[in-house]
Amino acid sequence: MSLPICTYGNPVLRQKAVEVMNVDAEIHELVKDMFETMYAEKGVGLAAEQVGRTERIFIVDIPADSDVGDDGRRENPAVEMPLVFINPKITGHTEEIQVGPEGCLSFPDIFANVERWYEVDAEYIDRDGLPRTIHAKGLLARAIQHELDHLDGVLLVDRMSHVKKVAIGGKLKRLVKETKKAL
Repeated sequence: MSLPICTYGNPVLRQKAVEVMNVDAEIHELVKDMFETMYAEKGVGLAAEQVGRTERIFIVDIPADSDVGDDGRRENPAVEMPLVFINPKITGHTEEIQVGPEGCLSFPDIFANVERWYEVDAEYIDRDGLPRTIHAKGLLARAIQHELDHLDGVLLVDRMSHVKKVAIGGKLKRLVKETKKAL
């Protein structure tokens, strides 16, 4: 079942996610609903907070044609999508930084250039409850960092430059007003 997306101004987006103790039927149902929601909204990642839940879970599905570097080659050819990250944490990263555009389903029609590490290593539990590690580059690394931010209550607006925040201040205020009215 597709779930409603929580937009900027909803307090759940600022909550720190709670670790998942058991990967049970309820978690499987949440993950299924999150995928349905993400695909319906045409996203590439979604965190539990974005659908009003506080479990430490996010999902990612990067299309193969978007998983390419500047040289036109796949950056993560061995990674099978989609991915479910339960209790994830970044365990390492390169010093190389990439600046690129990010959007967020909780900030409809708002995009900003954000600095992220180009490569990250992460540990997580998969949908079967098994411990996993991943080395990710490019867009996949960006998505992991973005969704992990959500689990820590950090939002796209927190990563924007001051100039960008000022430039879209009216949009942000309208979004908060609409969100609070809907609550």
